[in-house]
Amino acid sequence: LSKNYLKWCYNMFNKIYLLILVCVYSFISNAQAIQFKPTILNPVNVYIDSSQINGKKVIKVIKDSNIKDVDEPTYVKINGIDFKNGIIKVKVLSKLVKNAPDSARGFIGIAFHINEDNSKFNGIYIRPTNGRALQQIRRNRSTQYFSYPDYKYNVLRTIAPGAYESYSDMELNKWIGLKIIVKDAQAILYLNDNTQPSLIVNDLKYVPNKPGSIGLFVDIGTEGYFTDLEIDFQK
Repeated sequence: LSKNYLKWCYNMFNKIYLLILVCVYSFISNAQAIQFKPTILNPVNVYIDSSQINGKKVIKVIKDSNIKDVDEPTYVKINGIDFKNGIIKVKVLSKLVKNAPDSARGFIGIAFHINEDNSKFNGIYIRPTNGRALQQIRRNRSTQYFSYPDYKYNVLRTIAPGAYESYSDMELNKWIGLKIIVKDAQAILYLNDNTQPSLIVNDLKYVPNKPGSIGLFVDIGTEGYFTDLEIDFQK
């Protein structure tokens, strides 16, 4: 057999092998890219608008200023989503609104397991201004888990200081990739393409019996932008 023929066989084998891998992944993955159509966007205590950043279509979200408390149902609820376990991916960019209060940190993230009347859900968000703050205590609070209504950030800090928040490098006005892996009572947050997680929660305070919705979450002082939402539904 000639060397050219053997090389051709080797290349064909590699192409077929890669094709099989792609087909298998497509078969076992339930990932869905969510298109931000107006019919599926349900604003809950927020204002929303379609926008563009560097030519990319995004959703702009700002919290209703009449909602004074924090860690409240302030998100764009995605209609038609039944999520219990799986992977949520989204890209976020956070700015501070004009006249934002001193407590503003660019809060932005994802609410999940949202029930029908928005009275219960879990949430994970980031505080981009904390990522490069000159106070270590603020850096240690760059990411945050909370559960509405009973386990807001201040409650969790009291019962388990540092267990539900952590440091991760981040900035305002930069696109940040969020990936949240949810399995029963566990949620793990990854940022950007990092192979190690930024936050691990092994005891979600709200573990629903049935799937719930997902929301694009912001809090006080944030002008938030969201794009490239993808959900991988798993059992």
